[in-house]
Parts: sequence; structure tokens; C-alpha cells
Amino acid sequence: MSINSMIFLTAFLPVVFVLDRLCVRKTALKNILLLLASLVFYAWGEPVYIVLLLVSIAANYGIGLLLGRQRDESVAAKTVLAAGILVNLGILGYYKYFDFFLRIVNRLTGSEHEMRNIPLPIGISFFTFGAISYLMDLYRGHYEAEKNLLNMALYLSFFPKISVGPIARYRDFGPQLVNRQETVEKTAEGIRRFAYGLGKKVLVANIVGASVDKIYAQDITNVTGVMVWCAAILYAIQIYYDFSGFTDMAIGLGKMFGFDICENFNYPYLSGSIQEFWRRWHISLSSWFKDYLYIPLGGNRKGKVRTYLNLAIVFFATGLWHGATTAFIAWGALHGFFIIVERIGFKKILDKIGFLRYVYTGLVVLFGWVIFRVANLQPALQYIRRMLTPWQYTQSTYALRELIGNRCIVMAVVGVLGMGLLQVGIKRFCPTAEKLKGGVLELVYCMFLIAASMLLLVNGTYSPAIYLNF
Repeated sequence: MSINSMIFLTAFLPVVFVLDRLCVRKTALKNILLLLASLVFYAWGEPVYIVLLLVSIAANYGIGLLLGRQRDESVAAKTVLAAGILVNLGILGYYKYFDFFLRIVNRLTGSEHEMRNIPLPIGISFFTFGAISYLMDLYRGHYEAEKNLLNMALYLSFFPKISVGPIARYRDFGPQLVNRQETVEKTAEGIRRFAYGLGKKVLVANIVGASVDKIYAQDITNVTGVMVWCAAILYAIQIYYDFSGFTDMAIGLGKMFGFDICENFNYPYLSGSIQEFWRRWHISLSSWFKDYLYIPLGGNRKGKVRTYLNLAIVFFATGLWHGATTAFIAWGALHGFFIIVERIGFKKILDKIGFLRYVYTGLVVLFGWVIFRVANLQPALQYIRRMLTPWQYTQSTYALRELIGNRCIVMAVVGVLGMGLLQVGIKRFCPTAEKLKGGVLELVYCMFLIAASMLLLVNGTYSPAIYLNF
């Protein structure tokens, strides 16, 4: 099941919401309800992997209890922590990277081991990283071990965030399991946030994405340089509205049930450097790697060379987290390379060149998205070559307008404005418009977003989240 599917919108969510409100001020009962709902939600599409989720929950609960009984930073505590991390990475590694490493073994040894083509369980990267952060922070003494198995299960399986994140930390989510408020104001805010996220995904990402798919479905010899540029720009719009839309829906759903889930985006395309981009894009992932990989490796405390090496490792891991292919590793390496270059001294130049720093950042991100979208390094480089020399590739059996329709153009314009330009403009030139938030006009607008989105979903334009595959 997906939080942008008709079965979720018309049946699952209304039923769970009403039952939750019937459990008046009984947090323990609400938690049981939400846990059962989350397990049904997860099992809906792939019931086999509900066992994997339950095993992960039980394992991390037990390891957490063992870790909580050890003295801080003792040898025993470090051993238990290491075992817990290995268990989680072992689960993730088997399902997500087994075939990837098997290909490497085949190439290095000349063997011909058969690929297993293991299906990827939904949300495995998200709930595994959530579990690791729980164990790491428990080891660091940020809180006591969770002794309630149901609470641990709800933390890892909560349906708004399990499939596409954000990666919630237990230190933020845990206290809300025993003490949270469900107010009319918070519920209304949650419904508004959900409506905006649904509109982002269905009205912008899906419509723009349809044109992106048409262009990339063509044989590369039939794609002009202009088409490749259009596809890259449209995909940048699509992936932002797709992922941030799901994040908005998750945050909105959380508020409807009394939870505050962490933010994941802060207008990343307004960034003036790649460093800034990663402070604004997929914030929960970048902060996770910072706290649980970069800093434990030494961060910037062991000299410049070690700092650059640590950054390279982090962005190698970032690319690998997104997918077990050389293309995703190259995408991570691209961002890591420019972050290192900026740390070496290029950032000082960027600070002096004004608007051009946004052009630089946009181009790096855009070329990166080509690699990300194609997900195969060799053809991705061919697309990039066409972008760099568009005058050499002008012939196609299709006209550009055949691949990019009017709806796509309209939604692309709306998308560009909604990436921060409109919001910044309103705050600067029309601050009184902020007072309209929460009023009748916003209510009507949110109702329109929900109605229009559901109409498109009924007509068969449903598509899963891009990050559902990670």
C-alpha cells in the first residue's frame, strides 16, 4: 500500500483516523491501533516481508536491552553495539546488495555465479537506518533502552514514514510514544500538509514525470541535445516534488495522529553550493551520515587529508545507499568530489561570484540527476555528452512538443515557482499574504488539491514514489 493510493485515501486512512479518535486519551491503546495499522499497511503489498520487519523489530529490541545493561563505552557495550550494527547491515546487505557484490566477485575471479534477483523489501533502507540510529544513540547514553516491545515496533514500522522516510531518530520519536497531543489545530495543520504533499506528488511529479519517461524511453540516437536538457530539468522538478511530496504527506499524517516527524527538505534548489544543497536536500539522510559515519570516522578533527577522505567515504556510502549500481556510486562520488573541492577553497570563490554560484550548483545537481535517473553509468555519460555538445545532436523523428505536452509545461512552470521562488517573493514583497494561512482560502485550496489529485488517481495516473526503490 502507498500513502498516495486510492485504497489508502478512501478506506485505510479514514478508518484508522476514526478508530484513533475513539481511543480518547488512551495513548497505549492508540499505539496498539497504530501498530496494527502499520503492519497491515506494510503487509498489504508484500505480505512475505512482514516477517522480515518483525525479525528486525525483535532483534533490535533484544539488542537494545542487552546494550542498556552494559556500562557506558565498556568493551561489552562496544561488542553488543557492533553486533547490532552488523545484524542490521547484514539484513540490508543481503536484500539490497547481494547481487551487486556477487557481480564484483564474478568479475574479479572469472566465476559465473548466478544472480539471485532478490526483491527489495519496501522501506528496508529507512527502517534499518532508524534501527542503527537507535542503537548508536543508546550506546552514547542519550536515553534508556526501550523496554516496551510494542513501542519499539511502532517506532520502526509507523506507516506514514516506513516506506519513503524521513529517517526519524528514536530520541525525537520515542518520547512521543508515551506523551503526545492530538489537538484540532495540529490535526488541521496535518491535513493541510498532507494535501500539499499529495498535490506535489500527483499534480506535479506524476504529470512532469510522464514526459520525462517518454524522452528516456527513446533510443538515445533519437534524442536531441535539447531533449536531453529538457529531460534533465524536468526530472529535477519531478524528483523534488515526488520525494518532498511524500515527506509532506508523512509529516502531515504524523501530525494527524499527534506525532511530529522531522523535516526533510528546505528548498534545496535555492542552494549556492553543493555543501548547502546537502544541508537542504534529504536532511534526515545527510544528518544521519554526519552523526553516525562522518563524526565516528573522525570528522574534521584529524587534519585536512583525513577530512577529505572521510567525506569521500560518506558520499560513497550515500551513493551506495541509493542503489547497488556503479551509477549511484558515481552520483555520490560526483557530489562528494565537489564538496571536497569547496572545502579545499572553492567555497570562498563561490561566495564572491553572486548569482553564478547558483548556476554552478544547479549544473552540478542537474548532471548528477541524469546519472541518477538513467541508473546506468555508460548511457548516462552519453546523455551528458549530448548536453555538453547539443549542437552535434539535432536530429530526431519526434518533435519536442510531441514528448512534452501542455499539461507538463504548465506543471513545470508551477513547479519552478514552488521550489522557493514564490515563497521567498511572497515573504519579501507581500508579507500580508502570510496571514491567509489557515484561513478559508487555504482551506478551499487544500480541498481543490485533494479533489484534483483523487480525480487523477481514479483515472489511472497512480505511480509509486521514486524513493520507494531505495
